[in-house]
Amino acid sequence: MPKMKTKSSAAKRFRKTGTGKVKRNHAFMNHMFIGKSPKRKRNLRKSAIMSKGDVKRIKQLIAYK
Repeated sequence: MPKMKTKSSAAKRFRKTGTGKVKRNHAFMNHMFIGKSPKRKRNLRKSAIMSKGDVKRIKQLIAYK
């Protein structure tokens, strides 16, 4: 069976942590900043851990990363 390919689009969006969890960035940070409070913008800058239900699917996409 041939090797799986890493999906390059997923590789740019997700990272694995040292313990095997998957990190992601928040959405809604590209434009329309006037309607967002400073606290909300500050919290959106931080990365987040993927929810448990999505991790299995994402790990297949970034298998060798």
